[in-house]
Amino acid sequence: MRNSVVNRSTKETKISCSLELDGSGIAIVDTKIGFFDHMLNTLAKHASFDINFSCEGDLNVDTHHSVEDSGIVLGLAFKEALKSKDGIKRYQSFVMPMDDALVLCAVDICNRGYYASDCKFNCDKVGDFETQTVNEFFNSFAINAAINLHFVVLRGENAHHIIEAMFKSLAKCLRDAITISSDIKGNLSTKGVI
Repeated sequence: MRNSVVNRSTKETKISCSLELDGSGIAIVDTKIGFFDHMLNTLAKHASFDINFSCEGDLNVDTHHSVEDSGIVLGLAFKEALKSKDGIKRYQSFVMPMDDALVLCAVDICNRGYYASDCKFNCDKVGDFETQTVNEFFNSFAINAAINLHFVVLRGENAHHIIEAMFKSLAKCLRDAITISSDIKGNLSTKGVI
C-alpha cells in the first residue's frame, strides 16, 4: 500500500495529513478556508487519492501560512507515500477545460523539485482564499514532493475556474504518472535511479 502520515507544527500552523495514493477519492479536509477545502477535495477526487487533512493556521493574519504550509505537508506526504518509483510511468501532461478556463499541466516524478506557472488573476480573493497563495501552494507542493510541475494557462478570466482547472489537471497528471506499468522494468531513468 502506498500511503503515509505527516504531521507538522510551527508557530504559524499545525497540520496533519494522511494520504493513500491508491484510494477511491475520499477526502476529509478542514483548513478553515472554504475554497481551499474545495480544491483539496477536488484534487483527491480526480486523483483517486484518499486524504484526511486538517490545518489550524493563523488566519487572523491571512491565509498565506496555512496554504503554503499545506503544500509543504501534502508534498512530503506524497513523496513518502510513493516510496519506490520502480515501474511508474513517471511523466504526464494534460489539458483541462473548465468553462472559460483552459489549463495545461505537466509533471515529471523525477526526485527534483521545480515549479513554473504563468497564472495571473484579475481578483485578490476567491471566497476567503487569496489568489496570491496559488503559486505558494503549488511551489511548496512541487519542492517537497520532489517533482517537476508546470502550468500554462491557455485561456480564462474567471479565477475560480482557472484555479480549479489547475487542481484538476494536477490530479489527472499525478494519477497517471504514478500508475505502475508492467511494460516498465525498474525505473524510467538512464541513470538507473530516479
